Amino acid sequence: QVQLVESGGGLVQAGGSLRLSCAASGRSFSNYAMGWFRQAPGKEREFVAAITRSGNIKYYADSVKGRFTISRDNAKNTVYLQMNSLKPEDAAVYYCAANRRGTIEPYDYWGQGTRVTVSS
Repeated sequence: QVQLVESGGGLVQAGGSLRLSCAASGRSFSNYAMGWFRQAPGKEREFVAAITRSGNIKYYADSVKGRFTISRDNAKNTVYLQMNSLKPEDAAVYYCAANRRGTIEPYDYWGQGTRVTVSS
């Protein structure tokens, strides 16, 4: 069992930056690939980024490539999402998720989400 708690969301102006964190409790964080997803009002949840267990391979949605960076610190049981050059269309609730099998969905555990609001 893994519990995930996101933090770092908030209100930012377009062009600004935020760093989201996701702290994991439970056992063997390094055994899980981790992902970030987001859901905007009235839209389906969408993939944002994922990182392998060791952190050596990362994947990004085309919409965030070059602006967002996913990283992890296995010693701290934490995964991060650095978001730069934010756009109004990035506004959403952001969720982190853990996957025993790798970065391909479905994911096993989900956090409660943290809201990101981007003002234009």
